[in-house]
Amino acid sequence: MTQGVAPDGATARRIRTGMFLGVLSMALFGLTLPMTRLAIGSADQPQLSPWFVTSGRVVLAAALSTCFLLTTRSRLPAPGQWRSLIIAALGNAVGYPLLLAFALRQVTAGHAAVITATLPLMTAVVAAWILRQRVRAGFWACAVAGSGLVVVFSWLRATGGGDGFALAGADVLLIVAVLAASIGYVYGARVTPGLGAVRVICWVTIITLPVSLPAALLTWPAHSVSPASWVAFAYVGVVSMWAAFFAWYRALDLGGPVRVSQVQMLQPFFAIAFAAPLLGEPVDHMTVGFAMAVIVTVFAGQRFHDASRRRPS
Repeated sequence: MTQGVAPDGATARRIRTGMFLGVLSMALFGLTLPMTRLAIGSADQPQLSPWFVTSGRVVLAAALSTCFLLTTRSRLPAPGQWRSLIIAALGNAVGYPLLLAFALRQVTAGHAAVITATLPLMTAVVAAWILRQRVRAGFWACAVAGSGLVVVFSWLRATGGGDGFALAGADVLLIVAVLAASIGYVYGARVTPGLGAVRVICWVTIITLPVSLPAALLTWPAHSVSPASWVAFAYVGVVSMWAAFFAWYRALDLGGPVRVSQVQMLQPFFAIAFAAPLLGEPVDHMTVGFAMAVIVTVFAGQRFHDASRRRPS
């Protein structure tokens, strides 16, 4: 009898640990937006340049990745895997952080959190397009609804400030950043079965070194930068770009991808919550309301997408 209960207890503990690590990972990733804003400063009080933050964070992550791959004696990717890794690097290590950094010079971290909340939904759209997956009409309806919410939110924010569409440029940057990250995720997923998720992240950062290292040296700040900005820069390089992924993929392994992936819905709320004490951004009802509405469309879209993938093609 005891032998029959033990596996259930062990499984339950494994799931709880996975869920805990999943929530912890989202908290770590949720800090990325306010930390990036803290690193680059605002348009009125700039700190580190977006170019340096983007290239420098990859260099930090690549150094850690090199140590990890050498320590674990990891093999080189196969010739057929390099193309997907390069595209993943362009999307996740270059495009997304660079566009995000430029956008955060103009909008708050809370504002950016609402738009980047569409990342899981956009990733599913890109996967359906690139991998030619057949999905239900309900999924496309959720995708349109989520996009519409982002447009309405951006319009209300712009007109509410009395500056017309002054923030449209930053919102376009955020939308393209989400698209770049989605493409990177999909191509990274294509080589994950062969390399393993953690090693994909490591190779993605190392691939960019021939460009990121010279870029970091060339864009090294010539003026004084606040200690807080340097700490924020170290965070996005060591944690956001590298360590948080270890916790996240461990969470997926322990708790199961279907169950644990749902905690991604918490990331924008962590970003909004952390932006208040770190940046002094007020947590207004409109931002939280639109974030919740976008999350509902993402959740529903994932349900339709998962149901579509279970159907035989």
